[in-house]
Amino acid sequence: MKKTSVIRKEHFNSAHRLHNPNWSEEKNLSFYGKCNNPNFHGHNYDLEVTVTGITDEESGYLIDMKKLSDLIKKEVLDCFDHKNLNLDVVEFKNLNPTAENISKVIYDKLRKQLDLKFELKIKLYETERNIVVYPA
Repeated sequence: MKKTSVIRKEHFNSAHRLHNPNWSEEKNLSFYGKCNNPNFHGHNYDLEVTVTGITDEESGYLIDMKKLSDLIKKEVLDCFDHKNLNLDVVEFKNLNPTAENISKVIYDKLRKQLDLKFELKIKLYETERNIVVYPA
């Protein structure tokens, strides 16, 4: 049987500051620009979680989308939505909350909870034009 993918779309809003503590203030500002604002800035993130595997012949489901939705709510939305990623999210206490790192953190959180028979891919839209896919 061929594999099938299902995609759950979600949305969350978060603030963050891109800053490397090993760099000078000047280098951070030069490299990250407005994203280095010491008072933070925010994004309206769109998230696509893709789960791939073999559809169950008996149920006709690849995965129960309600369970996937609940998992994303618990592991991502409840943790990230309307939060300051730098200050409120433990995974970013020592990790720069770039879109690349946010995608990887989301992947890691969901991967721990998702049956290993499924493949997982995260697509994070930081803006309409800036998109990260993990793993690529």
